[in-house]
Amino acid sequence: MELVPTPTQTIGPFFHLALTTRDTLARLARSDAKGERIRLAIRVLDGDGAPVDDAMIEIWHADGAGDYGPGVFARLATNESGTCVFETVKPASVAEIHAPHLNVAVFARGLLKQLITRVYFAGDPANQNDPILALVPANRRDTLLAQTHESAQWNFEIRLSGGGETVFFDV
Repeated sequence: MELVPTPTQTIGPFFHLALTTRDTLARLARSDAKGERIRLAIRVLDGDGAPVDDAMIEIWHADGAGDYGPGVFARLATNESGTCVFETVKPASVAEIHAPHLNVAVFARGLLKQLITRVYFAGDPANQNDPILALVPANRRDTLLAQTHESAQWNFEIRLSGGGETVFFDV
């Protein structure tokens, strides 16, 4: 009898038992954390522009001093509009080389492994000299930029495929 490998399974859908949408768990920075406090809403859309309501978003970033030592890490599920909101401290430049950014992993149905991307902040002058952002073709860089909103919230849209697909990194 010839043995054949079992097929790879895709990520998700996730059982939300271990995840929560309680706002208190989206607050990542302690009250004494240094740096500018921000809200970052991340919305995940599929190739047709429909919200992905069962994705899981994981973020990690440097603290308000640009140090990954104590760094910040969190994981949230998206809601019915494909969105999850993190309250954290805006990371500072890392080693005076990398512009302030968050690292993001996207876990969703149909994926064989997570997708990795970055969130930069539109209008930050440090973006001009970031070596990773410079690797991305100029016409695609906007897919990595969070936009500020009048409510002082940063909004970032992740498009899994199709027009305006987010840039993902092979790490």
